[in-house]
Order: sequence, then C-alpha cells, then structure tokens
Amino acid sequence: MSLRFTDEEFQSAWRELDEPQLDGGWELFTETMGVKIYRLLDKETGLYEYKVFGVLSTCTAELCADVYMDLAYRKHWDGYVKELYEKDFDGQKAIYWEVKYPFPLSNRDYVYVRERRDLDVDGRKIWVILARSSPETACAEKSGVLRVKDYKQSVALESDGGCGTKVFLNYFDNPGGMIPTWLVNWAAKSGVPGFLTDMQKACGNYSNYCQKK
Repeated sequence: MSLRFTDEEFQSAWRELDEPQLDGGWELFTETMGVKIYRLLDKETGLYEYKVFGVLSTCTAELCADVYMDLAYRKHWDGYVKELYEKDFDGQKAIYWEVKYPFPLSNRDYVYVRERRDLDVDGRKIWVILARSSPETACAEKSGVLRVKDYKQSVALESDGGCGTKVFLNYFDNPGGMIPTWLVNWAAKSGVPGFLTDMQKACGNYSNYCQKK
C-alpha cells in the first residue's frame, strides 16, 4: 500500500465541510454540544464508521491543525494516551500510539502514517489531515496490548467566519477483541464530543505550552 495520500482523498475530506456526503446508509447517531455524529454500518465487521460535524468556537483553524499535529503536546492534554511518538521504523516514518482502555480490557495500540496539507481553495484556507494504519511498518506487537490493524481518520478544518473553526472528522477503527457494545456507544456518543471539548481547551493553552518548552 502506498504511503502517499491522493489529492482526491484530501479533496473529498474538505468537500464535506460544504456538503456532507451522507447517502448510502448514513444515519444520525447523536447530536450533542453542537456536534452532529453520523454512523454507517460496515457489514463486513459489524462495526460503524463515523462522521462528525461541529464547530470549535474559540480557536482558529490553523491553531487546531497545529495542536492536532503536535504529538508531544497531546500527551499533556489527552488522558487516554499511554504512549505516542513518531519514529523511523526500518526507513519508514510512522507514528506509534497506545491508548488506555478501562479495566479489564486490554489497551490498544496503533501504528499509522499521516499527512497534513494546508490548502488554498479559491481563496479559502482549509487544513486537512489524513491518517491510516500502516500494517506493513516493522513495529513489533507488545504483549498484553492488542494491535489495531484497520484504522483511518480524516480531519478538515476551516474558519467559521468568526473566531472559531468548522470541523469535519471521519473515522473508522476495528479495535479487535470483544468490546462491549456499551463501550463502543459511549466512545462515539461521549468520547468524541469530549475529545473536541478537550481539544478546544488544549488550543487555549497551547501558546503557554510552547513558551515553556
């Protein structure tokens, strides 16, 4: 699989800011704190892919993109991160991410590649970040931690016309193992809006973090 993301993948992400693509079985799953979450059943796995539309009212799109890309900073504000770093695995750059799961479930880890593009679309500034799992990366699995081998995420960010940011987020992952339905639902209904709230706070604290580095 090529590590490069295509121009079409970037384009399809930012276009969702203008016109959400919800044909083909997408259903409104929940709406909370100004965030709408849609889901689509993946018949092969029985799991859901999600699309999230919302606004972060107190931070600019460029700041959101910078915070989203800063792995070291995320370890300070995301309580679910156990390990998170980018490194060279046998000549291939990838990110290793271990996520804390509640007891008695095993933690999950990801090895993935990502790319950010700062786009100018007819004078509009749009930031797009794409990520997907990279099973071909030579990163050994850890005992007691389940490797997520099927993961993808896309994020598109644009000014809301004021001081905030319009956000589109599309993601799917197959966490493997036996995950209780309540936990899957909680992660989608509460975890995603909670993540956006935490990220908004993180944006507000980012300049202080950068000054102290």
